[in-house]
Parts: sequence; C-alpha cells; structure tokens
Amino acid sequence: MVMGVGATTSASILSASLHATFTAPAIFSRPPQVSSSSSCSSLLRLIWPFQNLRQTYGGNLLSYHRRRLLAFPGPVLSSIGSQIGGGSSISKGLGLSLGVEEIKERCDKWQWRGYTINYLVVGQGQTNNPSSNSNSSAGPPLLLVHGFGASIAHWRRNILILSQSYTVYAIDLLGFGASDKPAGFAYTMEVWAQLILDFLDEIVQRPTVLIGNSVGSLACVIAASESTKSLVRGLVLLNCAGGMNNKAIVDDWRIRLFFPLLLFFDFLLKQRGIASFIFKRVTERDNLRNTLLSVYGNKESVDEDLIEIIKGPAEDEGALDAFVSIVTGPPGPNPVQLMPRIALPVLVLWGDEDPFTPLDGPVGKYFSALPAQKPNVSLHILKGVGHCPHDDRPELVHEKLLPWLDLLPSL
Repeated sequence: MVMGVGATTSASILSASLHATFTAPAIFSRPPQVSSSSSCSSLLRLIWPFQNLRQTYGGNLLSYHRRRLLAFPGPVLSSIGSQIGGGSSISKGLGLSLGVEEIKERCDKWQWRGYTINYLVVGQGQTNNPSSNSNSSAGPPLLLVHGFGASIAHWRRNILILSQSYTVYAIDLLGFGASDKPAGFAYTMEVWAQLILDFLDEIVQRPTVLIGNSVGSLACVIAASESTKSLVRGLVLLNCAGGMNNKAIVDDWRIRLFFPLLLFFDFLLKQRGIASFIFKRVTERDNLRNTLLSVYGNKESVDEDLIEIIKGPAEDEGALDAFVSIVTGPPGPNPVQLMPRIALPVLVLWGDEDPFTPLDGPVGKYFSALPAQKPNVSLHILKGVGHCPHDDRPELVHEKLLPWLDLLPSL
C-alpha cells in the first residue's frame, strides 16, 4: 500500500500504492515517464516514487557468493538451503533469491503498542525468540527497511546473499505489507523511526546496521539520530528520501512549479469517494507495471512478482487510509538537518537514473557532497540504476555493501 522512495507527497504516496501498496518519499524532482497517454498515467507522472525487484547477477559475483554459501556450515545452510543453480530458492540468471510465498511463510509477528508488526529473520544465529541475545553471528545484525508502498518481499534478492555472513532482519513498517493498517491512524516519519528503535531494543537486542531504501532510509536516519541506547551500529542509505512526501522539498524549482497542484491533490484525497477512485486506478496492474518500468533502470526487474508485492497489500483493509494519511500528512524531519548529528559509519548508494530522488535534486546534491564534509560517510553512484537499487541491480549494491560491512570497526 505504499511505495518506497521519499519523493513528492502525492506523488510519493500514490507511487507507494504501486510499490507494495504505495510509496511516498519526499524526493520527487523529475516526473517519471509513464508509457501511456491515459489521464491516469498523466496523474501517475506527477505522483510516483518507489522501488523495484529484480537483477541480473554477473557470473563472477554469483560464483563468489555461491562459494561463500557452500562453505558456510550450520545455521546458514539450514536457513537458506543449499540449492545453488536451481530450485524454488534460486532464479536462474538472477542469482540467489527468496520466493514471495517463501518469505510470507517464514515471517513472524511482533506486538508493538497494540499493533501487529510483520518481520523476518534469516541467517547466522537466527532466532525467533524475542528474549534471545545470541552473539553467534560473524558480524553485526542487519535490519532491512523498505520504502513507501513496499514490504519485506522487496528485499527478496538481497536476503540470502546477506544472510551468508550476517543475521538479517527485515520488517514491514506499520501501514505496509502484512503489518497492521489501522483505520484513521496518523502516519508520521517519527512513528516509523520509533518502531525501528523499539524493534532493535526488543527483538534484535544488539547494535544493528540499518539498511533502508527511500522513505525507509529516512526512517533509519531519524532512528539513528534519536537512539540513546547504542542500538545502531551503522547506516546504509539507498536513494534516501527527503521526507514522507513532497511538502519537504521546497527549494527545488520542480516542486515549486507543481506545489499548487500537490496541495489541490491533497484536498482531493481528503474526499473519501475521490480518494477511493484514485487509489483503485493507481493500483491497477497495468498502471503499476507502467509506473514501475519508469522507475527502474533494469526493466527486466519489473516482473509479475514485483507487481503483486505492491498490489497485494493495497487491497488490505486500511490501505486506503494509510495512503491518504501518508500523502497528505506532515513531511517529517529532513535528512539535511539530521545527518550532521550522525557520527556512525554511513554508506550511501544512489542510482543515477532515479526520477524521484535525482542526483541533481536538493537531496541528491546534498548527499553527493556529504563525503567531503563528513569522513564517516562513503558514497557510490550506481550507473544505470533507478530509485530502488537493491531490487533494480542488486549485484551492484552487494559489490559495494559487502566490503563496507566487512570493514566496520569492531565494537
């Protein structure tokens, strides 16, 4: 019911509905090109930020990870299996991946403030016991946080690779995926950040590297800036959003140009009948496919599983309420204000073909210049990649992420 970027409010959230329902980040700077001339497609061009789900692994990198997997004993093989080269857990030509149904079957539930939160844990020292404080993992645990409109399954092509060396957690934020979508709830970036911190405190119980995409990245930044218990070990930001919606981006001429239209769109969404009509059109399969194709650099990543990952949760009760709340609500804290307070190791990965959080937009420009100002920040621009690098071209993400994780200083 939400997508996964951090772009325009209306644009972000509608796009959220595309991504796993919808994705509403605040980094929209360039309207995506949708291959349709319909009025719905025109609307989508104005309101879409989100994520993708597939990648083609290079032979050398895949062989390397296969060797690592086969060399790993015990918990790793028992949790992800040893099916290399075929079977349901392996997509030929795409590398290691988990099937969407397999992800659903492996997930567990956690009660947070009276709401049910869906999460997954895979890898070394894995545990579904909230009281466990296992230190058997070779490295710090990782928590994957999806973008607006997405869900745990958006990480299907990353979980197995990462779980070869790390305990990997993934979570459906409140309002997304299989987590609760309470009617009338006022969604904010601060709520999601607190959810992340409480999850680390109650479930993971160890200093954790947060890995987020789009609006999920921003939630991780807020959580890291507010953590007082040394819960966060490091940050990995994939095309970080500038806010929960476009109201956060006021210094971009593209946003200023469309700002009156965005405010009008907010007004329309507060009319239940109109909101329901728009949401239904936006989440139609063909519209979702066209939007996704405009967001991903690797068009092969836009498959039927990806469309279902976004469309399925959008049909849940409460999905429309979440969509409207996210698109019309406050944008929340801006990463430009928060990053100076963070001294943790930070890895920034940015797809250079992102139409929602482009490198030449205010947030993209800020993160591009950040390594020169803060020695704890590393940046890599990923060529030919869109808004959701981990799904678009996962092999490029893993090539930068795994060495960075290996070099994290010991506690």
